[in-house]
Amino acid sequence: MARSIALRQLASAPRSRHQLADAMARRGVPPDVAERVLDRFTEVGLIDDAQYAQMLVRSRRDSRGLARRALAVELRRKGIGDEDAQVALATVDDDAEEASARDLLARRWRSGPGIDPAAQARRAAAMLGRKGYPPGLTARLVREMVDDRGAASWDPSPGDVD
Repeated sequence: MARSIALRQLASAPRSRHQLADAMARRGVPPDVAERVLDRFTEVGLIDDAQYAQMLVRSRRDSRGLARRALAVELRRKGIGDEDAQVALATVDDDAEEASARDLLARRWRSGPGIDPAAQARRAAAMLGRKGYPPGLTARLVREMVDDRGAASWDPSPGDVD
């Protein structure tokens, strides 16, 4: 039963060892049986948390534009160990993170008549904050975007960029 649960889970999408253990526990598989099955699957290469972490970081960055901080939370939530998470997060350098933030801002920035530049800047800063970008980077990029659009300069208050 444990083996079929793990195989079904892995057939639909890659999973971490922790996710598979949770699925087995929900179905009432005894912990010692689950552990043996997970060990065997790891041994034959069906479970590889390091590879899963790399794939998750790459796909979440590309699809959602998440920054390292948000990616770290996502990895922790999926049960990835600190060592595997650090290796996967090391693939995201500062330049790539800034480029992703700029791309997000360029795609989401709304300009036109009747849109208050300060409200627009607050929304953009909040969006980047939710995606895990650091407050300093967020403030700098939003300020640049506001200045590029010719609007009044935006100076974030502490609540705008957390």
